[in-house]
Amino acid sequence: MKTIRQIADEIGVSKTAVNKQIANLGLRSGLRKNGNQFAIDEHQEALIKQAFSEKSQTEIENQSQTKTQTENHEVGDLVCVLQATIDTLQGQLEVKDRQIAKLTEALVAAQQTAAAAQALHAGTMKQQLLSGESGADQQEPEQKKSWFSKIFGGR
Repeated sequence: MKTIRQIADEIGVSKTAVNKQIANLGLRSGLRKNGNQFAIDEHQEALIKQAFSEKSQTEIENQSQTKTQTENHEVGDLVCVLQATIDTLQGQLEVKDRQIAKLTEALVAAQQTAAAAQALHAGTMKQQLLSGESGADQQEPEQKKSWFSKIFGGR
């Protein structure tokens, strides 16, 4: 037989907690008094320890459940932050895609303009070459005159 103090020390709780458990289990009337202490038999001791064990198991489960809920909440918060970041980045990508499309259109237009200018220039150069060759056959090259002949009219 053990005392309330001995059982409390074994379980790691206070005497008050053991007394409350005895009351909850309805064991108070079945306890024997040994002087100023209650003597608890092995069957009663087993019931008390089992009650604390179940209580501890319930507390562990509650703590585990609370921890899981907290972790789930944290994961949910993280998912929300990441989704907001993804949404922001997708919006920025859409803007960049529109900018790239406009720049591509401008580049195509500039390339077409450059090609047209090159074709026009090539046509002009060809025309000048053709007209310059026929004109060169008809004209005599002009001789250089000295400054003296320019002033006095001589050759």
